[in-house]
Amino acid sequence: MPPTEDLMERVVNLAKRRGFVYPSAEIYGGFRSTYDYGPLGVLMLRNVKDAWWRSMVQMRTDVVGLDAAILSSPRIWEASGHLANFTDPLVDCRKCKERWREDQLPRMGADPNGEGGTPVCPACGSTDLTESRAFNLMFKTFAGPVEDEGSVAYLRPETAQGMFVNFANVLNTTRKRPPFGIAQMGKSFRNEITPGNFVFRTREFEQMELEFFVPPEEGKKWFEYWLEERFGWYKRLGIPDEMLRLRHHDADELSHYSAGTADVEFLYPWGWGELEGIANRTDFDLKAHAKASGEKLEYFDQATGERYVPHVIEPAAGATRAMMAFLLAAYAEDEIGGEPRTVLRLHPELAPYKVAVLPLSKKDTLTPVASEVLDLLQPHFMCDYDETQSIGRRYRRQDEIGTPLAVTIDFESLEDRCVTIRERDTTEQVRVPIDEVVGEVRGRLGWGA
Repeated sequence: MPPTEDLMERVVNLAKRRGFVYPSAEIYGGFRSTYDYGPLGVLMLRNVKDAWWRSMVQMRTDVVGLDAAILSSPRIWEASGHLANFTDPLVDCRKCKERWREDQLPRMGADPNGEGGTPVCPACGSTDLTESRAFNLMFKTFAGPVEDEGSVAYLRPETAQGMFVNFANVLNTTRKRPPFGIAQMGKSFRNEITPGNFVFRTREFEQMELEFFVPPEEGKKWFEYWLEERFGWYKRLGIPDEMLRLRHHDADELSHYSAGTADVEFLYPWGWGELEGIANRTDFDLKAHAKASGEKLEYFDQATGERYVPHVIEPAAGATRAMMAFLLAAYAEDEIGGEPRTVLRLHPELAPYKVAVLPLSKKDTLTPVASEVLDLLQPHFMCDYDETQSIGRRYRRQDEIGTPLAVTIDFESLEDRCVTIRERDTTEQVRVPIDEVVGEVRGRLGWGA
């Protein structure tokens, strides 16, 4: 592994060079804190979201999905508290004119706990800063041709509220009963004061959120359940123990709706940072929307005659942030045959391509067999096909983009109808009949025959 201080730079360079992530609008000089996901990035991001959806919806009987609108009525954000509370403390440096979040500024003369002291501008070192003022993070826009207060709308800063306002709809159409959940993936928008650290904090990002509705007395039990479940998801997909931790929020950190929150944190090159937050939101949201809308958002248990407003446990993760963590955790450098190699040891579920089909040469005699093998594999796996440069260089290229397996067609394949399967991590090779290649790839990916 490279030194920690170099890891971020190397992963960012690889991401652009190999087509994972590009700076947005780069030919125009870029647009701050926006990124475009390239041919490999769009595949990997989809795989991250698919892995989450499989775990949270497909493999459960107590969770259903939703896709709510991005544009939302201002009344939703007024009821949820976002118009009043979704703010960051903002200060300006009078010397260099840079703008910062006050709570993230270094402090000169602070005590060992980071308390007290004088805020310092990270750009120029000046202590001549303006007074802190509240800055709302929501993007405001207008719906319709007239830009007045009657046409104000907001881009959602989170996907959660769409699930709360649809609680009754989902309850009535699915006949679920608490405990049950509503899951959603989608874009959210926050006008961050200081975005940065690649795709860690951006103004446009994708979330993967679950709102899990439970009887009030079961809130603590389900909060603990989801802490363990979500922490384990990252471990199952390849992030090592030493790069993960669970951190409970102190009382002064809790959001206005939370009775308890904990973050799954990842050890980024700059230190520990949030991957996912799991919050006990109690009944705050359903009661707030019921009061503001005049509609009942509660559950009636016909078996017991009990009527109650469920409490909510919310695991909320960032898809783009998770993809970044998986890339950082998977990046490695080693030597093969005395030559240096860069390799992404991505879990097969997350790898952009599962298998690469590589004819040994571009000669026409190998092309028909290589095409036959590709036709067998493509219905089952995302495949790459590459016939340029030497086979060694092509192996290195596939290692660097995280492809778990490579299938090589050589001149012996014309005689024995066999191909060579090479594993990314061990570089071990095995000869397999073409008729058995799909089952062999399945088994080596851990997907069963």
